[in-house]
Amino acid sequence: MLDRVRGLSIASGLLALALNIAAAAPSVPANDNALTDKDGRVRVQLTARNEVVLSSEISAKISNLPLREGDAFHAGQMLASFDCSLYQAQLNKAQASLEASRQALTVNKRLADLNSIGALEVAQTEGKAKENAAEVAYMQATVAKCNIAAPFSGRVAKRLVAAHQYVTPGTPLLGILDTGVLELQMIVPSRWLAWLKPGQHFSVQVDELGKTVAGQVVRIGARIDPVSQSIAITGIIDGSTAQLLPGMSGWATFPNAK
Repeated sequence: MLDRVRGLSIASGLLALALNIAAAAPSVPANDNALTDKDGRVRVQLTARNEVVLSSEISAKISNLPLREGDAFHAGQMLASFDCSLYQAQLNKAQASLEASRQALTVNKRLADLNSIGALEVAQTEGKAKENAAEVAYMQATVAKCNIAAPFSGRVAKRLVAAHQYVTPGTPLLGILDTGVLELQMIVPSRWLAWLKPGQHFSVQVDELGKTVAGQVVRIGARIDPVSQSIAITGIIDGSTAQLLPGMSGWATFPNAK
């Protein structure tokens, strides 16, 4: 029993010693080598400022899908259209009903002036006209969705459907991206905030092209990662982006980086 007590005392003493050593050891700062190379450069990736997947908002058959992957387009250009003959017929019917209810309202108002009908009949006719007007507005909004125009200039990244295919609301049609303005995304050590500010110029060695382009910082992230002691920053290319594509990557060099 005495040996067992002595063994427990020795183990407790060793544990306490280990805890004291750990508490006395200085904290190790984040290693910037995970973010920068020996020359202080950071990895950077080119991304499109605007990238979206266009989806159908109606149930219909695709009548025209003129662009394929890689094709360029300009803002406002028609990217997809649907066979909306049924929706157009429903709109025509709603417009005819609206015209008839408006004429009936005009007649009833004249009869009311002659005391031939009461105010209730006039109110009912007005309500019918408003109902028909709402139906026309609904069908006009539906028909307007029969053609999808480009929200910005860019290129087709992915074509997800084919012409003459029947789609339902929410079906993805085209993945498009804006290649006019490319952004540079990178993660840098948080200690760089001592000198890194929006407008800071830097250079980027693009791996795929083997050339260097100029860039500048436009945005700095809103928070620092407490584990890696890093922060995200965004830059843009200064000058032409004709040869550059989203997804390219490289190394960014900042004059003040150490």
